[in-house]
Amino acid sequence: MAEWSLVVPRRDITASRGRHVFGSSRVPGVLDYAGHEFPDSAEMPWRVTPLGALTMILDFEAPARSLPLSPVLGLRDRPLLVSQAGPARGVTVALTPAAAHALFGLPLRLLANANVSATDLLGPDAVLLTEQLASAPDWTTRFALLDDFLLPRVRSGPALARPVHAAWQRLTSAPVRVDAVAAEIGWTRQHLTARFREQIGLSPGTVGRIARLHRAVSRLPAARSWAELALHCGYADQSHLNRDFRSLTGCTPTEYVTG
Repeated sequence: MAEWSLVVPRRDITASRGRHVFGSSRVPGVLDYAGHEFPDSAEMPWRVTPLGALTMILDFEAPARSLPLSPVLGLRDRPLLVSQAGPARGVTVALTPAAAHALFGLPLRLLANANVSATDLLGPDAVLLTEQLASAPDWTTRFALLDDFLLPRVRSGPALARPVHAAWQRLTSAPVRVDAVAAEIGWTRQHLTARFREQIGLSPGTVGRIARLHRAVSRLPAARSWAELALHCGYADQSHLNRDFRSLTGCTPTEYVTG
């Protein structure tokens, strides 16, 4: 699967101060955990780019920001500008659509380009879980608590339609035309698009574009030129790379690298 991590200009990474702790999960469809501890800070904007995952941030100590408490961010087809100030402590859970669909029990079109409090989706359980995580002695314990909470819910929740899940995996694993994916699963392109939008939240073509963006970012350190990068990642040419990069991130590839 293509990388799901944030794509932000280097200057924004440099400007941020804080500590991150990463952990793996034994829950199917949970990509990883990312604990964070940020000190008190002046207001700072963050441009969150479209990700290859849904994210749930559980706030132990919430900053002043333009998002609800403990937000769940659905899949997006455009950048999200978030303003944040003050100290912040919490953990981010990265979820594939299959895991998110099972956990929240609703069509993911309802979360596309939206930010919803985890309490609205999981009820009082989200509050109790956050309190347990905040009082845990270390991050290893917190990640184990998350596994214990998520595993039975993801296993017992509703499943994506198999063709939709297969299309997601195909689109995020390598560059491929939507027509080819539809043919592989035995659906028309129109039917695939309709079912995919309902259960995933975005169109198959948009999911492919996001995966291609993250594939390009992961190849940046080894690329000798923008033209070579475009060729290897499935873009028609360098101009296509530039347009797609700006559309999805809000900056050009050069601005992303140099800040």
